[in-house]
Amino acid sequence: MRSKANQALNFKVLLLGIFLAFLLLFVVRSSLSLSKENPSPMSKTPLPKASNVKTNAEAEAEAANCSPTCTKIPRSLAQALIHYSTSTITPQQTLKEISVSARVLEKKAPCNFLVFGLGHDSLMWSTLNYGGRTIFLEEDEAWIEQIRRRFPMLESYHATYDSKVNQAENLMDVGKGPECTAIGDPKYSMCQLALKGLPAEVYDIKWDLIMVDAPTGYYEEAPGRMTAIYTAGMMARNREDGDTDVFVHDVNREVEDNFSKAFLCEGYMKKQEGRIRHFNIPSHRDGLERPFCPE
Repeated sequence: MRSKANQALNFKVLLLGIFLAFLLLFVVRSSLSLSKENPSPMSKTPLPKASNVKTNAEAEAEAANCSPTCTKIPRSLAQALIHYSTSTITPQQTLKEISVSARVLEKKAPCNFLVFGLGHDSLMWSTLNYGGRTIFLEEDEAWIEQIRRRFPMLESYHATYDSKVNQAENLMDVGKGPECTAIGDPKYSMCQLALKGLPAEVYDIKWDLIMVDAPTGYYEEAPGRMTAIYTAGMMARNREDGDTDVFVHDVNREVEDNFSKAFLCEGYMKKQEGRIRHFNIPSHRDGLERPFCPE
């Protein structure tokens, strides 16, 4: 996910537009919240909160010395605006590719968003999911520390992979076995493709969006994204209800192309734009008899 100069201006214009639209929405929501402080007796039924979403709005409001309903711009949004307005580094995804995920985030945020990879666009994803929980999984511990020093508000964890790109063909065959198509928690799976050593919260949270843009996969000895793609698909199927939007980047490469089609399923694919694919995978534990991939 680490970083073309000719696209930098357009990229900044897009980001500023997204953030300004988000700011306008934030102000409108805050105004509506203020108007509800003295509700009529008919409107006192509490609204249900989204499950497993840890919001940072109250904490930022307290740090800014104002109430949670004040209209002061959130600190994380201000930092993102400043960072991307002054940065000379353009994230790896193109404008059109970013827009695919951003449109889904616009509908679902605040939500639970899991990202395989940590890079120059991480602050953007976290900010677009303001009020939700965004977790980044990264293979390079030194890179994690570097990003943490710049953006300590990002929640990131180290992930290890024991696969290699040159094992992809064999792992594809392994993935067709019954132990890999059985629905269950990847943490306890008997499938060789399942990632079992991730932080506990990664398995416990019901993810609304998952993006696979890591680990490294452009040379034979690199870990490749075989296990990340498989695990993302199984996390989506294993949720009790609802659905999960899964995005895979770099599908111009053989591993990402083949594994996303096989384990996220062409029947669940909603869109491809450039090098990114969007899948929407429903729960396979909702009482309905579903094949691993829709026919």
